[in-house]
Amino acid sequence: MKGKVIIIGPAHPLRGGLASFNERMAKEFMIENYETSIYTFSLQYPSFLFPGTTQFSAEPAPSSVDIHVKINSINPLNWIKIGLELKKKQPDLIVVRYWLPFMGPCLGTILRIVKQNKKTKIVCIADNIIPHEKRIGDSNFTKYFIKPIDAFITMSGSVLNDLKQFTNKPAQEITHPLYDNFGNKMDVDVAKKHLQIPLDTKIMLFFGFIRKYKGLDTLLEAIYILKQQDYFKKHSIQFLIAGEYYEDAKAYEDLIDKYQIKEQLIMRTEFIQDSDVKYFLSCADCVIQPYKSATQSGVTPLAYHFEVPMIVTNVGGLPILVPDTIGLIAEPNAQSIAEKIELFFEQNKSTYISNIQEEKKKYTWNKLIQKIVQIV
Repeated sequence: MKGKVIIIGPAHPLRGGLASFNERMAKEFMIENYETSIYTFSLQYPSFLFPGTTQFSAEPAPSSVDIHVKINSINPLNWIKIGLELKKKQPDLIVVRYWLPFMGPCLGTILRIVKQNKKTKIVCIADNIIPHEKRIGDSNFTKYFIKPIDAFITMSGSVLNDLKQFTNKPAQEITHPLYDNFGNKMDVDVAKKHLQIPLDTKIMLFFGFIRKYKGLDTLLEAIYILKQQDYFKKHSIQFLIAGEYYEDAKAYEDLIDKYQIKEQLIMRTEFIQDSDVKYFLSCADCVIQPYKSATQSGVTPLAYHFEVPMIVTNVGGLPILVPDTIGLIAEPNAQSIAEKIELFFEQNKSTYISNIQEEKKKYTWNKLIQKIVQIV
């Protein structure tokens, strides 16, 4: 064995992109011959911080990954207990995820105790440093968390820049690896039949949790603009909205009624289980990300893996990941997004796909593991 690695962050039985990422990263460390385990949360969020229906996955636990469900995010006695447990284990490396300042006191306390063993190096994968939805205390919680960290990995330049406001510790940006743990691309007709989607319609996919910064309201306005131009009388296109509302659905439902665009939409606004991800991505002609702000997105590497062209907005780290050879970049407003939708369906999709097949070779899990190890 090369050494002992412990990952701290969401994992099964918790659901979502962070859990999927951590489980896949653990498997890559194991491939590289590291003794690897994950410490995840027995209580991740109090209910007032979690807007979804449930925090837990309905899928079976990933095979071969050693997961310890032990951390309580709101119990300081638990933080001390876990800190002492990890200190005693003396891992060579801890990789900790940081995505929300609320986690700062919990994770910062655990890691301070671990550092007392004078052995363990700690690398943080920072998904966000300054959150999309700000709350009182964010800055102080983040400062508390950062102190015991030895080095940072970010997956966007904007997060790297935010980090510089808090610390000058070693930090490097690396591109988000491709999610390759949701299966392979399927025949489009098989995917559409499974989802009960008409075979003769083209699909523009909005995928993932629905939150304000992701701009679904802007996309709905763009669809209205296209409808006003009688675009859908000439083109058989529908917009598949796949993901759970993480805020009040009524505002979006009101917009759909106001714009009278229900016929253009296929609404699957529930949590998409891991085993169903392949169907949604395989049936899509294009993935659209009309974000108003962004750091990085887990949807982009999903689109890469399933070789689906993208339309993204010119915010955060999105344009860097989507060169014009594999998709289109719109400004974050409805008119620009409508124009790019029109342009996309005028072009040859197969050219985008062949370019994605070449580009995706750059984004491997092994590169992430090597970067984490090298930075400390």
